[in-house]
Amino acid sequence: MESNKVLSALSYFSLFFAPFLLPIIIYFVTQDKRVKDDAKWALFSHILPVLSIPLFFLYLIPYFSGHYGLSAAWIIFVAILCLVLSFGVAIWNVVKGIKVIIDR
Repeated sequence: MESNKVLSALSYFSLFFAPFLLPIIIYFVTQDKRVKDDAKWALFSHILPVLSIPLFFLYLIPYFSGHYGLSAAWIIFVAILCLVLSFGVAIWNVVKGIKVIIDR
């Protein structure tokens, strides 16, 4: 059971050293349902901030191409929203990794 805790926690902590690769490997290698669920949620949480980056650039392209329909304040708001989402996901991963180690 101890190795399952470590694998589950590593899938969350991998945000800092192997964000997509390690949860995918853990998901396909392990047989334990809890570890698979943790790896799946960790992978989803690693993908979420990456999806916010193209959305931010979609707001920047019209602004810099001469279509000034968006104000600079709106672009700054979207940038701050992306940063808050990224930091929130990082904190969530750390909390979930610690919680997996403590609870099980």
